[in-house]
Amino acid sequence: MSATPGPGQLLTLDTLVRLRRGAQTPPAPRRLAVPDDMTAPLGCDAVAVPAHFGPQVLPRLPRVGCVYADGTHWWWIVPSDSDYALEWPAPAHYATGAVLPDATRSPVLIHRPDDSVPYTPPIPLYLTLCRLTGTTPNWSRPISA
Repeated sequence: MSATPGPGQLLTLDTLVRLRRGAQTPPAPRRLAVPDDMTAPLGCDAVAVPAHFGPQVLPRLPRVGCVYADGTHWWWIVPSDSDYALEWPAPAHYATGAVLPDATRSPVLIHRPDDSVPYTPPIPLYLTLCRLTGTTPNWSRPISA
């Protein structure tokens, strides 16, 4: 019996489901691309914030790495594992591997540092986002027993 039914063959529900699933190829995930002349020895993750926060965050940081925008979010490149032991405040979104969830178009680079390192330091970014969102940093919260 062939994998695809021929004329006159009955299609079972299982066959229809398999055919339908095979026809739906999920789009390849989009990833923020670090400029070719930059090095990222620590790997790359990204932190997204709603676009209206971007101009407020930028001047508060001691160093700004690569920043991308897609109209609704600004994306900040940070070293891999910058979410270790941190709860990034809502509405920020942490993207492991700088993979963009549900991106319909690629963000464009809107800020590039003068050197060859694409990273924004994660702790100043985290503290700035905590301040702007009124969130207490998780290491400052009382511990409950």
